[in-house]
Amino acid sequence: MPLRRRLAQLLLAAGMLGLTATPPAHAGSGERDVRYGPLRVASYNVHAGIGQDGAFDIQRTAEAIRALDADVVGLQELDVHWDQRSEWRNLANDLARSLGMRVYFAPIYSLDPATEGNPRREYGVAVLSRLPILSAGNHEITRLSTQVENPAPAPAPGFAEVVVRAHGVPVHVYTTHLDYRPDPAVRKAQVADTRRIMAEDCDRRGRCPHQVLTGDFNAAPDAPELAPLWERLADAGPAIGGTYPADAPRQRIDYVTASKGIRVRTAAVPDTLASDHRPIVADLRVPLGRR
Repeated sequence: MPLRRRLAQLLLAAGMLGLTATPPAHAGSGERDVRYGPLRVASYNVHAGIGQDGAFDIQRTAEAIRALDADVVGLQELDVHWDQRSEWRNLANDLARSLGMRVYFAPIYSLDPATEGNPRREYGVAVLSRLPILSAGNHEITRLSTQVENPAPAPAPGFAEVVVRAHGVPVHVYTTHLDYRPDPAVRKAQVADTRRIMAEDCDRRGRCPHQVLTGDFNAAPDAPELAPLWERLADAGPAIGGTYPADAPRQRIDYVTASKGIRVRTAAVPDTLASDHRPIVADLRVPLGRR
């Protein structure tokens, strides 16, 4: 075989002549031309600052969060002047002050104070951020109250949304705490509410901003009621260990999830007993635009 013909066949087999070879999906002006910026996100059910040992120690909680070295942290089970278990303290502000981070607190319950003239008793979720917060809001989702007798499912607040600026790009970060009961009916409704709220941030053409959902979902990744979430979101830690209970995790019910386009580099569940849950932390890469 002539050398020139043999060389052409070798080049063609390697895809170098571009005659029949199909380029990878990220080639050309596609994904490889997109710039990315790192974003570390965590989720942590802090159990009102009460550790696995049953002792309240909000400074221990703060140190566990500090060790995550996260840019944004979704928190669940946070007391704000709630009761004696957390010394009537404002845990959202205490943690933000200790960590030097911004905070947005979204109450699930906001009740009259036990004594007239004192602050309202509140319990809910929060987002800590060391990035600038552009806006924030507290959305309603279906809930089955723990504060009234014979509750019925009804809309109630406690689904937090914070828009942060990461590398000059807005990223919508949400945190939630889904129903804990064995019957998945309320969680199913909450997932539907979550999808609706997140879709409201998309434009008429269906183009959505970068979105990250964190929280205690109180269900395993393969739970049927969570399945609709995975249609638009990627679980950052499908292969990592459990998060609950903290001393001997048997199941993973805590999550960091990300919308299409956001890459997940790594995820981990740090070993800490500062709560009855372990936190989950994920290193993400957020698209910033074309080169």
